[in-house]
Amino acid sequence: MSIDHQVLHQILSDGLSTMDLTLTSEQQQKLIDYVARIHKWNKAFNLTSVRDPEQMMVKHILDSLAVAPHIDGENLIDVGTGPGLPGIPLSIVYPEKHFTLLDSLGKRVRFMKQCAFEMKLDNITPIQSRVEAHQPEQYYDAVLSRAFASLKDMLHWCQHLVDSEGKFLALKGQYPAEEIAELGDNFAVTHSVKLTVPGLEGERHLLTVQKS
Repeated sequence: MSIDHQVLHQILSDGLSTMDLTLTSEQQQKLIDYVARIHKWNKAFNLTSVRDPEQMMVKHILDSLAVAPHIDGENLIDVGTGPGLPGIPLSIVYPEKHFTLLDSLGKRVRFMKQCAFEMKLDNITPIQSRVEAHQPEQYYDAVLSRAFASLKDMLHWCQHLVDSEGKFLALKGQYPAEEIAELGDNFAVTHSVKLTVPGLEGERHLLTVQKS
């Protein structure tokens, strides 16, 4: 399947307009370049189950960008990032913030390093590691996860990555009432927002969790 850059640009442009997000033409071009790279590598390395570049633009890029208005802090980690989602799209939106992109699969980390080099993304650090083995030199301001694990497991594995002020941002489908009920006393959901992702079927929710 070949890539129609004009169609991708239209999907992105319409999506940004619907979400009320403003990006420069250079940022938009980088997002399209990123989709093109996923598509190219996907043939050999199976980075994502989404095969159609136009679907990638919706399910990967717009889905990641929906989180952008809710990002604060300067030093963030994206755990179980896969080929860099949502970390790479967010790093393009926020060149002043730093994103550590953590994944246990070497092929994904090699892909992200290649993206960093070719696209001059100097605010990302791809790392191959299991999350429980990752020991940062300093605490992160926030931990991001998209379809990584249940809330309980995510918090259990990631709690050493932030101090008492740090946040966990979990991107979920339907509102995970049962997962929230399992959290116990050490963590509290401080914020929940229903996200609108243009062109995406199904619900999306972003939960903010902090140590209590």
